[in-house]
Amino acid sequence: MKTARRLAPLTVGLVLVGDLLFAQAPVPLAGAGEGGWSFSASAFAYFLPDAADYGQPTLTADRDRLHLEARYNYENLHTGSLWVGYNVHFGDELAFELTPIFGVAFGDTDGVAPGYKASLTWRRLDLTSESEYLFDFGDSADSFLYTWSELGWSPRDWLRLGLVVQRTKVYQTEFDVQRGFLLGVAYRKASFTTYVFNPDAGKPTVVLGLSLAF
Repeated sequence: MKTARRLAPLTVGLVLVGDLLFAQAPVPLAGAGEGGWSFSASAFAYFLPDAADYGQPTLTADRDRLHLEARYNYENLHTGSLWVGYNVHFGDELAFELTPIFGVAFGDTDGVAPGYKASLTWRRLDLTSESEYLFDFGDSADSFLYTWSELGWSPRDWLRLGLVVQRTKVYQTEFDVQRGFLLGVAYRKASFTTYVFNPDAGKPTVVLGLSLAF
């Protein structure tokens, strides 16, 4: 109760300041560039309690139904992966987007992975999820299910709050599935999100994410 009382003024202050800064700058969706292409770049910094910190960059390119993606340090450290997918979209007010994807991983981990990226949006609520199953060429026992899902609410165009869960093999914690909360702010085509996993643990994991659409 005391914690909630302390956070309430901070939350109200954040909303007021954000409205002053961003009220005249609604956040657009990633649009198609020249030739019908749209691109995005993101970088996530992982701050781990019992392991070395690391970064995880991702690049995407989309044109109509075609989705292309490149990742590094996602399936494993010092491991890259290349992906191709097919975009489908249903609905307007209740919008559903699905992209089945297939990837090849190389580096410290070699393998192939089928997966998907999906989102469901209704008004100011959104549910996003991406998952893959990596078949490890080196040792079948190292094959693994990776997943990242978010449930978000945007009380303002520039502010997003929510919950997040992930399952990864890049680093180990006492939790098989890690869960936590997120706080994101956006301006024009840039967004910055802070994730805190396992907040009830003695040493939570913090992830800072920066995304750009162009």
